[in-house]
Amino acid sequence: MIITRSPLRVSLGGGGTDLPSYSNEHGGFLIAGAIDKYVYIDIHARFVEGFLLKYSHLEEVFAIDEIQHPIIREALRAVDIQVRNLEITSMADIPAGTGLGSSGSFTTALLKALHAYKKNLVHPHELAEQACHVEIDILKEPIGKQDQYIAAFGGITCFEFAKDGSVKAWPLAISEETLFNLEDNLLLFFTGYSRSASSILKEQHDRSKVADPEMISNLHYMKELAFRSKQALERGDVGEFGRLMNIHWEHKKRRSSGMSSEKINQWYDCAMANGALGGKLIGAGGGGFLMFYAGDKTRLRHAMREQGLREVRFRFDFEGTRVISY
Repeated sequence: MIITRSPLRVSLGGGGTDLPSYSNEHGGFLIAGAIDKYVYIDIHARFVEGFLLKYSHLEEVFAIDEIQHPIIREALRAVDIQVRNLEITSMADIPAGTGLGSSGSFTTALLKALHAYKKNLVHPHELAEQACHVEIDILKEPIGKQDQYIAAFGGITCFEFAKDGSVKAWPLAISEETLFNLEDNLLLFFTGYSRSASSILKEQHDRSKVADPEMISNLHYMKELAFRSKQALERGDVGEFGRLMNIHWEHKKRRSSGMSSEKINQWYDCAMANGALGGKLIGAGGGGFLMFYAGDKTRLRHAMREQGLREVRFRFDFEGTRVISY
């Protein structure tokens, strides 16, 4: 039995600039943090022919071509799995569709498990690229490369997305004190809404492809904010980082009418009036998790509980996608 795990993530600046529709023309930059909430994949051989797949649905088929789950089907092809007697089970600490990059985590965990099954060694960069190939090139999802890369690498990591499609990754150079401040004061609250990111990201993708001036200008500014956030964190100015999060959210909302909602805006305003220095909705928008940097975390937690929001506490993960049982 092979078990892998892949971390979910939070975006700390520059989200949206990793979509190829933007980065292939202008180059992208963002900062992301892997967190200690995971997607798990369990693979083992069956004693009978056929694939048994357990995720939010149950499938039992006899050939790869018959598999309905698109990522599982294409991952098996990508790793050139020849056997026809595997059971594959997925589990997650957080539900899909909540803005924490679960699809990228699922894909990297699955590919890592399949490579382990074939006794292949795979570098995080290669793993991330293969996951991007499956989701973006083969399945034509209108998504960026952030989720696959941060899941594969882990840590609090800077990513530069070049115009030629290549990706450079390096750890954010922060002090231990700043790391502890982030872990203590970044608070995640579940809105109760889950959604597919594809529709919101498709709007950004389509508008970027036709060089819509408003969208391109917005993403240019997001990239600038990411560099400013990097500088603030590397000099230990977490207050400035919180303020930049607020500016980021105000501009992110302008990218799509589906980015926020009246209720989400009410929760956000309540948080800002009760101890938050800044925050934003994590992921493509429309639901999922609100993340805030707290100046007064006790007051903020109390206010969000009063609003009926559930907090999910986390620490950062510095291991990335890995095999935890072989």
